[in-house]
This record gives sequence, C-alpha cells and structure tokens, in this order.
Amino acid sequence: MVKIADIELPDFPLLLAPMEDVSDPPFRALCKEQGADVVYTEFISSEGLIRDAAKSTMKLDIYEKERPVGIQIFGANLESMLEAVDIVEKSNPDIIDINFGCPVKKVVSKGAGAGILKDVCLMESLTAEIVKRTKLPVTVKTRLGWDHDSIKIVEVAERLQDVGCKAISIHGRTRAQMYKGHANWKPIAEVKNNPRMHIPVFGNGDVDTPERAVEMRDQYGLDGAMIGRATIGNPWFFKQVKHYFKTGEHLPPITLEERVEAARRHLEMAIDWKGEKLGVFETRRHYTNYFKGIPHFKEYRTKMVTSDDPNDVFAAFNEVLEAFKGYQFVS
Repeated sequence: MVKIADIELPDFPLLLAPMEDVSDPPFRALCKEQGADVVYTEFISSEGLIRDAAKSTMKLDIYEKERPVGIQIFGANLESMLEAVDIVEKSNPDIIDINFGCPVKKVVSKGAGAGILKDVCLMESLTAEIVKRTKLPVTVKTRLGWDHDSIKIVEVAERLQDVGCKAISIHGRTRAQMYKGHANWKPIAEVKNNPRMHIPVFGNGDVDTPERAVEMRDQYGLDGAMIGRATIGNPWFFKQVKHYFKTGEHLPPITLEERVEAARRHLEMAIDWKGEKLGVFETRRHYTNYFKGIPHFKEYRTKMVTSDDPNDVFAAFNEVLEAFKGYQFVS
C-alpha cells in the first residue's frame, strides 16, 4: 500500500497528470472510471485565483466521483500562493499540489513552474509556508532540474520532504529539455533510494506503454507512475496498464464503439459542466485523438470540430459508427 498522508492507495498507483486544456472534470471522470487512482486538475494560476479570473476559478470544480483528487496551483509570489491556498481549500480537494515543473515560457518567465528550479531555497520556503497554511496534504510536481548541469533532485526532494511535502512526482527531464529526448528515470530512482526519503516518489515522463509502467515499477523501484500524454484520447490507458500488471498480457484494442461512446459521454459531461457553447467548443480538441488512426476520417472530424450545435456532433458520431462499422484498431 502507498499512502499520501492518510490517503491510502494501492501498490504502485497510477496518477493522472495535470495537463492544461486536457485534465478537466469530464476527462478526469473518464480516466477515473478506467482505473486512475488519483487525478489532478489542470494547473491553476495563483494570480488568476486571487483576481477571481473566470478561467482560473472554473478549474476549481471537482466532483465526489473523482476522489481522491488534487488541485494543482502555480506561482512564485508567496502571498499570492497563500491566498490561493485559502481559495482552493473551499473546493475541498483531497490534495493540494504545487507545480514546480511547467516548462512553458509564459510561466517560467515569471519565476513560476520550472522557473523556480533556479532558486531551490525559494522552492523550499514556498512549500514550507503552504504546508503551514493548510491542513490538507501538500504534494509537489517538479523536474530533474533547470538543465543538465544543475540537477540536484535528490537534495531538492529531501528538503521538500523535510518541510512537510507528503509526496513528490518527478518528471524525468530538465526544463532545458522541455519535452524533447527521452525521460531519464535514474535520478528519480536515486531519490527513491535515498535512505532519508520516506514519502512516496512517483515517476513521470514517457510512461506510454504498459511495459514502461512495469519497468518503472520493477527496475526503478518507484512508488507509482504519474501519466500524462499517453492518456490523451486514451483514458483506457489506466485499465490497459493494470490488466498488464495482473496478467502480463495486453488488453484487446479499444473498439470503435467504445471510442464513440467515450467521445459522446465526454461531450455530454462537458455540456453539463460548462454549458452548451463552451462544452461543444472545448471538447473539440479531443476528437482527433479518440479516432486517431482511422483512414479517410477528415470529413467526419471536420463535422465534429466545426459545428456549434451539439446535435450535429452527436449525429457525426452516429455517422462514424455506420461508416466504419467493423473497423479494427491495432494495439
């Protein structure tokens, strides 16, 4: 069993990573149904929260069926982060997660996300003050370091643990790498193998097959996997990994009918959550991924991503079922 504070999780839990414009409530619900053990919100700007920006506050929406669920915040200003914690607490998540890993320029340029990797003392003090501010368990998601020459993740993890961090998720790349090259899990294993570490250490980056999840568990000895990009268009990834853990065999490919049903439910939940206009608009980005690999699909995708009427989108789903009846996806 793995525990984040008092939250009990199964051995080697699978966590849905916080992904901007992806990890919203409808997608989290689908992933939870398919075996995700912990889900995280999209990352939320502390500055946006204290200004009551609509885009930020909407990301605070969580539902009972998601639990355990973490709300992730980012920022570099202590007072703003503490005010954000107070706001987040009102949504009653199970976990507050701090983003010290986002590599995008607009975040890093403000000293937030992975930008804070240049100042480990600030990283430590921010975490310490947030831990003091809330009774909820505080966790951290970060990267190996700013660049190859500044990797001090063993020391960083130990310092964060010592000020009260209850778990740490580490992406196996530096900020300089962005998402290029391969994730390096060896330094994450060094964190886990540090005899002073006693909190869960979760690996992140390039867990894109069940075999890779097994490798992270068995060869690197980590406590769990945080999975991001492999789930886009494939909320079934969690089920696929757990089936492989149990049997050593791959699940059959997800069928066309299952994909259409997921897309349909995704849209229905998005409309329930954000209303018809935003629900239709914000679900468009997922359709290419749900139906990836189907040849000559452009006509149907165009209908899905250009119509403002949900009835037209639902009709397009039905057309796909008819037009590609019997189509077999490959693993």
